[in-house]
Amino acid sequence: MIRTAALAHIRDRRLLQARSADKDVFYMAGGKIDPGETPEAALHREIREELGVGVTEVHELGIFEAEAYGHAPGTPLHMTCFIADLTDAPEPSGEIAELRYFTVAEYAAMAHVAPGSMLVFRHLQTLGLID
Repeated sequence: MIRTAALAHIRDRRLLQARSADKDVFYMAGGKIDPGETPEAALHREIREELGVGVTEVHELGIFEAEAYGHAPGTPLHMTCFIADLTDAPEPSGEIAELRYFTVAEYAAMAHVAPGSMLVFRHLQTLGLID
């Protein structure tokens, strides 16, 4: 099982997604939780590394479980997702090549989508927070 912490950052009713330099899929910004680390501590660390900013007003959105994209078939993903504000405009850094905000339809229309991200998109749409 892959345990991750992820950021649900919404701007103009669109959800932020990140694409790594060596991948063709956009996914939730965040990353793996280190041993002994809480999901929220992992979120703060990963967002600083990936987006070069801090997070504020952090609230847990929920835990989402899906098949981990880009891993052996059947590898489970356990993603603790947080809604948060950013301390500044995010900029891709480290392994991140591109950042983009998507509506549910825009993300679903991509050639490749991460199942965990799609669960978050659908949940946020159900809550009326994104288009």
